[in-house]
Amino acid sequence: MNYQTITIDVDERGIATLTLNRPDKHNAMSSQMMREITATAAALDQDHQVRGVVITGAGKSFCAGADLGWMRENFERSREERIAESEILADMLQALDRLNKPLIAKVNGQAYAGGIGLISVCDIAIGIPEARFSVTEVRLGLTPANISPYLIGRIGVRNARRTFLNAHFFSGEEAATLGLLDKVVAADQLDDAIAVEIKELLDCAPEAVAMTKELIRHVSTRTPDQIRDHTSALLADCWEGEEAQSGIKAFFDKQPAPWKV
Repeated sequence: MNYQTITIDVDERGIATLTLNRPDKHNAMSSQMMREITATAAALDQDHQVRGVVITGAGKSFCAGADLGWMRENFERSREERIAESEILADMLQALDRLNKPLIAKVNGQAYAGGIGLISVCDIAIGIPEARFSVTEVRLGLTPANISPYLIGRIGVRNARRTFLNAHFFSGEEAATLGLLDKVVAADQLDDAIAVEIKELLDCAPEAVAMTKELIRHVSTRTPDQIRDHTSALLADCWEGEEAQSGIKAFFDKQPAPWKV
C-alpha cells in the first residue's frame, strides 16, 4: 500500500519498523495518518512472517499528538460526524493494542497527548532522557478521552491524576518513574537498546508470544476464578501445538529452538 504519512519496512528477520513520517509537523497525527496506522496494524496482524513491530518518529520528535488542524475541522461537523472522527483515533489505538505481536516504542523525542497514547499501547517502550512529555489536553479545553484506558492502565490512577489534571511536563527520566517508559538510554544508545529487545524477542516462539499477549489482555480484566477454565484450556492448547512440542524437544536435545534467528 502506498502510504502518505507513515513508512513501513520489514527486515529479513521479520521485524517491522513503522515510522510516523510528518517530521515538519512533529509527526502530529492527522485523520489520514490514523487511518494509515490502523490499516498497517491490520496488515501486520495477518502477516505470519512478521515477528515484532517497532514504532518510532521521523526527525526529532516521536509524536506531538493529534493534529490540531484536524481538531479544529471537527468544530464544523455534526455531532454524528464528530463521534465518527473521534472513533478513528479510538480504532487506531485499539488496533495497535490488540496487535498479535510485540509492539516496541522507540521514543526518539517529544511525545504529547495522543503521542503518549501511542506509547501506552506498546508492550515495551524505550526513550531518551531529553524527550519531553505531557498529557496536554486540558490546556486546550479537551480531555484525554480515547487514550485514557491505555494510559491509566500503564501508569495507574495515582500517576494519571498527577499528569492529566495539570498537563504536567516531564522528562524521559520521570516518564520511566511514572511507568510510561520501561527504560531510558542516551540517544546514541537507543538503537542498541532496541536491538537487545528484538534479540530477546526472536528467541521466543511467535505463536506462543501471540497467545501470551492475548492472555495478558484477557486476564487483566478478570478475577482468577473467572479465568480458571480459560487458562487451563489455554495451557492444554499449548501442549497440543507444534511449537511447544518442538521447543521442549529442542531443550532436551540441547539444540536451538526452530524459531530462533
